[in-house]
Amino acid sequence: MNDEKSLLNNAQWSEVLAQALPYFKQWVGKIVVVKYGGNAMLNEDLKKAVMEDIVLLNTIGIQVVLVHGGGPEINNMLERVGKESKFVNGLRYTDAETMEIVQMVLTGKLNKDIVGILLQQGGKAVGLSGVDSGLLRAKKINKDGADLGFVGDVTEVHPEIVLSLLDQGFIPVISTVAMGEQGDTARYNINADTAAAKIAVALKAEKFVQLTNVPGVLRNVEDPDSLIKRIERTAIPSMIATGVISSGMIPKIECCMEALNGGVPRTHIIDGRVPHSLLIEMFSDRGIGTMIH
Repeated sequence: MNDEKSLLNNAQWSEVLAQALPYFKQWVGKIVVVKYGGNAMLNEDLKKAVMEDIVLLNTIGIQVVLVHGGGPEINNMLERVGKESKFVNGLRYTDAETMEIVQMVLTGKLNKDIVGILLQQGGKAVGLSGVDSGLLRAKKINKDGADLGFVGDVTEVHPEIVLSLLDQGFIPVISTVAMGEQGDTARYNINADTAAAKIAVALKAEKFVQLTNVPGVLRNVEDPDSLIKRIERTAIPSMIATGVISSGMIPKIECCMEALNGGVPRTHIIDGRVPHSLLIEMFSDRGIGTMIH
């Protein structure tokens, strides 16, 4: 297609900007927590687009907190050192050696890679782990009686360091490694979705967004056009019972419910594979993905 023909004309640009302006006003000064994971972390072009979105949000005065996972990268590193990835009831079994690798990949590599991209895009970013300033405290969990090693459930969030950084205009980038409840030397691997939801509650965020690798909640998982755009929280139990919400979508919905029950007004599951999906969600009437409210 001819480049000139593919560009929006002035009237279309005016409509886009006019539609976005009220949302700019609505979100300036508000805290938005974004959980970043899935394929959007593996594709460099998509990663750049996500970081551009976050820097733009930060530039206009929206306080963005980015919480990231890193499952595929952890799997790759375990494979490189000849250690098999083991999962119990859907959660990674984390022995002491695996915990060292988890901490190295999440806090040492991925976290700093993300901060670096944000800086390259002109943003102000600071990398944190759940250990820094005692941000996340956790206890060892046993799921259905199974020993998961150093896998923890967040029991406390101490958000003061994050709030301080936000007040100074920084974008906090958080990896979800936590310390023990008593401040001991133990480190725990925390599910990034659940950690992000609890961080959103502690920060009294206005919006909690999970960037993932699916379009959202689908009535038919084989049909991307069957996206359900809005779900009221009261409908969730029946949708799980009937199988509309199933499999890997259940824990994502549970995280949204955790945030909603903690006072976060809006929660979203959106497709991180769509370039600039975060901007579409934040600044347009059409939105993207599924909102649970």
